[in-house]
Amino acid sequence: MYRLLSTGRLVKWYNSGLQNRYWGFDSLIARRRQDFPMNKDLIVITGALGFIGYNVASFFNEAGKSRLILVDREVRQGRLTSLQYEQYMDAEELLSAPAEFFLRVKAVVHLGASVNTGDTNKEAVFKNNFEYSKKLFDLCTKYNSNFIYASSAATYGDGSKGFDDARRDLEPRNYYAESKHAFDEFVRDREAGPPQVVGLKFFNVYGPFESHKGRMASTILFSYQQAKQDGVIKLFRSHNPSYKDGEQKRDFIYVGDTAKVINFFLEHPELSGIYNLGTGHARTFIDLAQAVFLALGKKPKIEFIETPEQFKKQYQYFTEADMSRFHKAGYMPPMKTLEEGIKEYVVEYLEKGVLLD
Repeated sequence: MYRLLSTGRLVKWYNSGLQNRYWGFDSLIARRRQDFPMNKDLIVITGALGFIGYNVASFFNEAGKSRLILVDREVRQGRLTSLQYEQYMDAEELLSAPAEFFLRVKAVVHLGASVNTGDTNKEAVFKNNFEYSKKLFDLCTKYNSNFIYASSAATYGDGSKGFDDARRDLEPRNYYAESKHAFDEFVRDREAGPPQVVGLKFFNVYGPFESHKGRMASTILFSYQQAKQDGVIKLFRSHNPSYKDGEQKRDFIYVGDTAKVINFFLEHPELSGIYNLGTGHARTFIDLAQAVFLALGKKPKIEFIETPEQFKKQYQYFTEADMSRFHKAGYMPPMKTLEEGIKEYVVEYLEKGVLLD
């Protein structure tokens, strides 16, 4: 068991029956080898206290997985204390962990990233999303650990080239998307790598524990807040003659389903590849707004507003994951429909004030 000391240091805690003793991680690995078995029993989750990462860690706990190493750049104490885990580490600390640590790592689930699609600091975005990911990839290669990471549907740009997860000649429209595409290409081009490498191109993920993301949170959260406060949901107008106002479409996927998929790949180490992760069914923003009102038991009232200029150039009017390769990999459980996911999110979390931010 690990405990957080008053000094802020996280240490392993032993109860001898007579007195409590603790060792820091560096001292722990210095103990005799028979007391430190080198079986691969640890799962590292980066971005573990963020939106998708926290949901994945919670799902792993529910599935009986508690030998977790939680990694992030910011401690959210409410989330940390709600999880069962072996150790919390800072993102940079992970890169310098000793060999004895990585020899125990079964898999790295890399979900940490800079996710602001409007970030104009290309160097900072690529440092976090590309260079850091490469370092983790190389560590997993060196220590024979499986590697599952988050890519993004943003790599498809405006969608004019379709949403085939085997296609490489994509045209991302912002630095975030460029960094994700660059790492996908790095993975595809490497001749040597970890025993398992899975990249997941997340489409529009929504669900509990996302409110800390601010303006990068899902439209579902903003729609809920508007419906509660004003009784009306405001959607962006269409500036594309092929789509009426509110009929822009996205492939919305519930965060609980993404956790199930990551667990599936974790339990099938024979599978590798870069896969789309959506539902395979695009839905309109009007559908979304109506589902929010339905979950709240309110009569729908929708208004349309201008799309901010800074978003018009990179705005996607249609996204829909091609899930054919994903299903060929063997994952068959149904995804939640938009209505099912929004109902659970609104009724079980937002209405109950379950935030943990």
